[in-house]
Amino acid sequence: MTDTSSNPQTAVATVATEHASRYLQQLCKHFAHKLPVTFDETAGQIDFSIGSCRLVAADGVLTLTLTAQDGSEMPQLQDVVVRHLLRFAFREELAIDWRPA
Repeated sequence: MTDTSSNPQTAVATVATEHASRYLQQLCKHFAHKLPVTFDETAGQIDFSIGSCRLVAADGVLTLTLTAQDGSEMPQLQDVVVRHLLRFAFREELAIDWRPA
């Protein structure tokens, strides 16, 4: 019998920005065209085929929590989220530092 279970992995980044809610909404609206997304002004979730991204905006901080269905997919999930966030935040330089959750 073959083991087909996945090895989920979670990573979290806190991003200091006065535009946390704006970026949360922009990311969610952008991905909602092709993916299942739920969001409001302070929280959202984007469901990718390889995992999910939970977003929380509060007091000048955007918290991103990624859960990859398989740990080997985490770099790709991080790359997709970061590239899009940086595109929306082109007016400021954001520090995005991922840590295991």
